[in-house]
Amino acid sequence: MFRMSGLEEARDSPEESRRTRLEQKLREVDQQLRREMRARGFDPDQDDNLALTAPLARLYSEREQLRDELESLVAGK
Repeated sequence: MFRMSGLEEARDSPEESRRTRLEQKLREVDQQLRREMRARGFDPDQDDNLALTAPLARLYSEREQLRDELESLVAGK
């Protein structure tokens, strides 16, 4: 994965920096949710069709909130 130097990041607009942070956080939460689901014997691709345990439901909710926030940010451009 390509990472920007501090100088290149500093040149990003606040919106671009926010978008980059949201994308990274979304990837992290999605990966964590998928790992946790597999560890509990669930198919991660079925997350919309399952009654999730409280910890999984929190991760799912956080992921969906991040998706919505990122979508709003991108649509606002």
